[in-house]
Amino acid sequence: MKSQQKCIVIFALVCCFAVLVALIFSAVDVWGEDEDGITEDNCSKNCRAVLVENIPEDISFLDNGTSHVPLSVGLYNLLDRAIRVVEIVSPLWLLNSSDYESSFQPAARQGRALLSRLQGLKAKGIQLKISSGMIDSTELKMLARHNAEVHYVNMTALTKGQLLSSFWVVDRRHFYIGSASMDWRSLATRKELGVLVYNCSCLALDLHRVFSLYWGLQYKDFIPSFWSKRLFALFNKNTPLEFTLNSTKAQAYISSSPDVFIPKDRSSDLEAISWVIQEARHFIYISIIDYLPLLSSNAHKYWSRIDGLIREALILRKVRVRLLISCWEETQPLTFNFIWSLRSLCMEQANCSLEAKFFNPRVQRDGTLQGINHNRFMVTDRAIYLGNLDWVGNEFTFNAGAGLVISQSEGIEERNATVVEQLRAAFDRDWFSRYTRSLQANKIPVCNKHQINRLVPVKASHLDNGPVPIRTGQHDNGPAPMRNSHKDDGQAAVKTKHHDDRLSKISPQGIENGLLPIIDSYQERGQVKISHLDTRQVQIKGSYPDNPMDPPSQSSESSGSREISNGSL
Repeated sequence: MKSQQKCIVIFALVCCFAVLVALIFSAVDVWGEDEDGITEDNCSKNCRAVLVENIPEDISFLDNGTSHVPLSVGLYNLLDRAIRVVEIVSPLWLLNSSDYESSFQPAARQGRALLSRLQGLKAKGIQLKISSGMIDSTELKMLARHNAEVHYVNMTALTKGQLLSSFWVVDRRHFYIGSASMDWRSLATRKELGVLVYNCSCLALDLHRVFSLYWGLQYKDFIPSFWSKRLFALFNKNTPLEFTLNSTKAQAYISSSPDVFIPKDRSSDLEAISWVIQEARHFIYISIIDYLPLLSSNAHKYWSRIDGLIREALILRKVRVRLLISCWEETQPLTFNFIWSLRSLCMEQANCSLEAKFFNPRVQRDGTLQGINHNRFMVTDRAIYLGNLDWVGNEFTFNAGAGLVISQSEGIEERNATVVEQLRAAFDRDWFSRYTRSLQANKIPVCNKHQINRLVPVKASHLDNGPVPIRTGQHDNGPAPMRNSHKDDGQAAVKTKHHDDRLSKISPQGIENGLLPIIDSYQERGQVKISHLDTRQVQIKGSYPDNPMDPPSQSSESSGSREISNGSL
């Protein structure tokens, strides 16, 4: 009997030990990684932040002098400061356009120059570490031959999504986060915005932990059972970093997505966005590529997380809201329904203000679009949020992204003294520029590249003050057309080349013609039939592309990396 009990005890201990070993090896860890002695207790809290932008050469804000450091200059400056290690996460690696274009691209010179600088890090004894979801990338293979360490994250197996984070961490002291990918178009033909933060090892160390999480997911096809303590967040929305930014007191923290990638104490992007909206007292200005509160790959399921908070701010707190959304070929017609729904809340409400505008790209002679506004930020009277994901339900559920929240006190007398004021100035510049068009009550903008110079008129006077629900035959029986194709900036995704993305020189007259005119005549592809006016439904007979929503396994970035899917660039 005693021998049997001993066997049982020994067997139980062996089982416990086996389970413990399995848990240890299943976790993402960074055991033994040298962090240069930087800890939460001794990290730097006296930081400097600089906004960086890429403004395409033929976009000119002549009526507003607000400008920031060019994105390429800012990234070069980070490389100049590097001493030991540069860590990069990017949705795309397409800096050298000559590998994919049939002709020389003058506008791609910044991308090629940046790629050359990255290759040169080896000669300086600086380690380059890259975490990527692109399994088959010519540039990453080439950088690996130049001594870069590249870890691949199999997002399809982990979440059925994409790795859409876009940030740099340099020596765990400086960092960049923003909308730009490592794509020559982000340094040339796209309108991008991000922030560089210098000598801020507290926040840089926290962002490095997000990088370390991706780094440790290499070769894994499952979400770990638990995360290493050294991946836990240092700061979050409840306990933000208290520090000095540009000689002004501020608070900040790093957020991330999706939920299954969030270790202990890390605030999710949705929590960060919600907090910034809820803390606003006077205004909320949002600049985003896509705004579509729908969730699910199988049905039109309303996603209320952000949309509901905006409604609450409008009605309950009387906060002024402005939405600046990109108008491009991937803009979904349903977007306008949701904007009208928000606007309808303020029709008979005092002190209720919801305004919406669309940033129009320029049409090239070959029909492609350039100058698309890729910004992904929100600014309020109290805080900013800079992120990597579009405000579409599935984005936060399946895709990996990161965000930065900075809050600073009101009442600073000198304008532009804070990052909050600087970002508000950038938003105002875009909002009042000649590149935006307001959403009009009787016109539905058509953002497809073949109809970019058209608006679909709705000839029903009593619809002027009401929302215009859109019913399109192709979509009536299918899911919402989110993340619907693998195109970018009007380019057809092909296996090796982007022939539709060629640049051509535009005359001043051509630039002007690239803006969306308002045309009050029927178009062949957008005729409107008014039916059931009591329910205010407008049926559009026409030729929107038949693009059903991708299942999560095929989703990709709406702006910078739709080409990722199917292995094309």
